[in-house]
Amino acid sequence: MVCGLLLLASCPLPAHAEGAVPHMARLYLARLLPGPLKLDPDVDLPVPTRISHTHFTTQYADGVKAPIRRTLSASIPAEFSDVLAFYRAELPKLGWQEVAGGAVVAAEHAELSFTSPDGPVTLELGRAKDETTIELVQRNTQAAAKANFLPMPGQARLIFGYLVPDVASLAINDQTIKIAGGENHPQMLDLPPGTYSYTLVVSGHRVRTDTITVAAGEAWALRLSDDESKSDRVY
Repeated sequence: MVCGLLLLASCPLPAHAEGAVPHMARLYLARLLPGPLKLDPDVDLPVPTRISHTHFTTQYADGVKAPIRRTLSASIPAEFSDVLAFYRAELPKLGWQEVAGGAVVAAEHAELSFTSPDGPVTLELGRAKDETTIELVQRNTQAAAKANFLPMPGQARLIFGYLVPDVASLAINDQTIKIAGGENHPQMLDLPPGTYSYTLVVSGHRVRTDTITVAAGEAWALRLSDDESKSDRVY
């Protein structure tokens, strides 16, 4: 088995913290705590109290103290419209401003964009199992710039490397890129938005073939190991 993998000195390893409320307790939360949704003061990313489940992911790059990307996933036994109104009321109080014309709102789904002092924020709301689901992502532009993660305007950036001593090559977008084996110096490649197939070849043997879809302004850590792990969006 090839033990590949790349990245940013030890790659931006995600730190996870997770908590949940037992299923039966969820049924009583809304009744026990009636009234408008309130901001939870003990959580780093803005989320209402009364949540039944939360999951946090924080991504760092080696040598950069601030997180590059923070993600909050949560669900709450509250009406979709109430959660949407909560975020539109509370985020401006934190200095986060909604991007004009950037919202897509339907009956049970919403996608909103905000600007924050640290960088862009995306908020996605939905419905599942009689609860409202929350996906909140904040990107830190300054930290990403220090890590050299920011792509050229209108492009997406792939970050990759290979720690096995053998010489490897990456074929993507009609080009072949040599990767020096055994060195932990991530390489960068900027591409236009789109879906790309890529193949990793090590010592003449095809190790991995996969696809990745990228959008403008994104940065991805390209997975080159020979397992089923997926590439990580790091900005």
